[in-house]
Amino acid sequence: MAHRFCDKGIRTYILARNRERTEKACDELGPNAVPYIFDMDRLEDIPGMIEEIYAKEGRLDILVNNAGVNMKRDFLEVDDTAFGQVLHTNVSSVFAISREVVKKMRMGPGGSIINISSMAARYGMPKVIAYSASKTAIEGMTRAMAVELAQYGVRVNCIAPGFIETKMTATALDSDPERKAKVYARTPMGRMGSPDDIADAAYFFASQESKFVTGTVLPVDGGNSIGF
Repeated sequence: MAHRFCDKGIRTYILARNRERTEKACDELGPNAVPYIFDMDRLEDIPGMIEEIYAKEGRLDILVNNAGVNMKRDFLEVDDTAFGQVLHTNVSSVFAISREVVKKMRMGPGGSIINISSMAARYGMPKVIAYSASKTAIEGMTRAMAVELAQYGVRVNCIAPGFIETKMTATALDSDPERKAKVYARTPMGRMGSPDDIADAAYFFASQESKFVTGTVLPVDGGNSIGF
């Protein structure tokens, strides 16, 4: 997504916790990428961070809520603290940064907020109860935000990625042949997607091509969510 935005000439702030990796990524992305070292769990610092970026740029047009954590654990082994930590990062931070960004978007021509959901919100998956709850919340928030923020010219949409070819996915599936076979069997298109597929969807929602689209959840999954 960041590659696509930068390639299209969009000045893109990359928020992440690890300075070395973030700055390296921005070097690879080119001059339109700006590293900003920040921990989204620090909700109290989000308003100041948005104020700083807005002061430098004078506008905020696009927000992609992509920060998130997962926890794979049996249901009965998930304690309240662990459950709350996942929701804190995956839901509370999305709400907090969206609220602060909308305060700026409504002063200009509006903008586009793009939330990232998951197949975990599309169907039941074992051992990811907190993650599933958080991504289901994101889809509900997307619809509620879209209805309330349309008056400000702010559109809110959501992408629900299926199984995408990444290093993390490869590590997870290569160590679990049974799960890997199930992924392919359930996906009508018979393959995993690429990061470019998610980038295409994000750029569509960010651009004027989607100017009359808001409140939608778009599965980008090769049909996995409706596969039999």
